[in-house]
Amino acid sequence: MDEIEVPTLFLCPISLQLMSDPVTCAQEITYDRENIERWLFSSCKKNKTCPVTRQSLPHTDLTPNHTLQRLIQAWCTNNNNAWFGIETIISSPKPTIDQTQIVKLLMEAKKFPEKQLKCLRRLQSIAFESESNKIYLESAGAIDFLASSVMSEAAIELLFHLNPSESHLKNLVNSEGIQFIESLFHVLKHGKCQSRAYATVLLKSSFEVAGPTQLSNVTSEMFVEMFRVLRDQISQEASKAALKLLVELCSWSRNRIKAVEGGGVLALIELLLDVSERNMLCGCAEGREELMNHGAGVAVVAKKILRVSHVASDRGVKILTSICRHSATPRVLSEMLLFGAVSKLCLVLQMEGSCNAKERARETLKLHSMVWRNSTCIPFSLLASYP
Repeated sequence: MDEIEVPTLFLCPISLQLMSDPVTCAQEITYDRENIERWLFSSCKKNKTCPVTRQSLPHTDLTPNHTLQRLIQAWCTNNNNAWFGIETIISSPKPTIDQTQIVKLLMEAKKFPEKQLKCLRRLQSIAFESESNKIYLESAGAIDFLASSVMSEAAIELLFHLNPSESHLKNLVNSEGIQFIESLFHVLKHGKCQSRAYATVLLKSSFEVAGPTQLSNVTSEMFVEMFRVLRDQISQEASKAALKLLVELCSWSRNRIKAVEGGGVLALIELLLDVSERNMLCGCAEGREELMNHGAGVAVVAKKILRVSHVASDRGVKILTSICRHSATPRVLSEMLLFGAVSKLCLVLQMEGSCNAKERARETLKLHSMVWRNSTCIPFSLLASYP
């Protein structure tokens, strides 16, 4: 016997699967709630269009389609045979959240500090029910309340999951009455591991919309805590956010010195991370000094050349050139020979790569040719390429 065909009316236009919780949008088209909420609310730039017609929606309210819900349930009951391969468990429509209920919870949390944790837990459960509920929480003022209050474990978790928009973050960062960055830093320094991870991601998003004054006036303690996040390896998301934030902050020269003072070069060397972050810090004398003082500094940079990517090789050569041009000592020149850095520079001249990398390698090899040219540390096959 052939399988029963599911009526087209029962299929979600997005997933083409049987709907379990049908809801209707402003265009009078019905979707499965999970799919349409993901379309409307999950992306960073929230969609305001109908997935089928591509027309702008006047609002993003979703109305449960109870009639279609009953029809699907009845159809599944009549065709409840295992071999049909039809999902028969249909969820009950989720109740619509009353925004006054959210406002009442926020007012209660503000008025009675002893009830704040209980209110936050309830707000959390509301937020986790659906993406649309997060929008209701934001419009009710939940984000402003969380940002202005002393951040607890529950508060920062809720704030992270609400995922404030860029414009909202910009308002929080620039608000004189809310010490948003300071509150996040407090959690970053004193919170538990998961809270520190949330704070790191929120700080990264906050500094992306911050102004030049805020970016250039970051304290050395901020760098210390960022490098602690990297050392502790709390989560992949937190480490990625910390690295992106460091790259953003180190585009300001005064911040590079603060990063070095915060142990940045040592932390990045020990973690054997991509050379792009070290490259920025080695642009200042303090950074080069830290790199050279670390026993594995030169070796780590040399190891990345011709092993990761053309970009990594270019940056590795740039770091070695900077050291040889400004900070070369007999010990450093000897280490470059022993750890294969000089051989890598010779290989760069032979291999395909960027012209800038080749030019820097040639310049560096010529600069110290009196020390390196006759060394037995360079393989004989590479001596032919020595400029």
